[in-house]
Amino acid sequence: MQRTSFAQMHCSIGQSLERVGEWWTPLIVRDLYLGLHRFDELAENLGIARNLLTRRLETLVTDGIVERRAYQERPPRHEYHLTEAGGELVPVLMALMAWGDKWATPAGGPPVRLLHQECGAEFTPQVCCSACGEPATATNVTALPGPGAASGPGTVVLARRAGLMPEDE
Repeated sequence: MQRTSFAQMHCSIGQSLERVGEWWTPLIVRDLYLGLHRFDELAENLGIARNLLTRRLETLVTDGIVERRAYQERPPRHEYHLTEAGGELVPVLMALMAWGDKWATPAGGPPVRLLHQECGAEFTPQVCCSACGEPATATNVTALPGPGAASGPGTVVLARRAGLMPEDE
């Protein structure tokens, strides 16, 4: 099944989904974060077809989320590691995991617990305000036009509401 491309969408979420929105991608990033770096480990753990895993890894490398590192010359073999961009995706996946633990918990309860190395406490990830540290939620945050705000696919109605384009367009 061909998925919709968001490459032309003038929206940071759309652009992010263009890079990491394919179903297998968050699970591949999760496994790399958890220390599975070799192709065979990833394929076995995910139960994913090898040709599909190859394509997903190639795309992640092209998009700068994953890097290939040679670990054997004959035959050539590579490991896969998260780049800085890939590492910064991990907290996003932790927040998604927290949502899943609350609203879609697998039988038996959450399969993973998170331990904050700085303080030693188990924790539930949450998105917080970078200025005051308080939790940011759908009810206490207002979205305002940013410096890149423009009218385009995915932002037409918002641009109109922000006065960036006439109502009749």
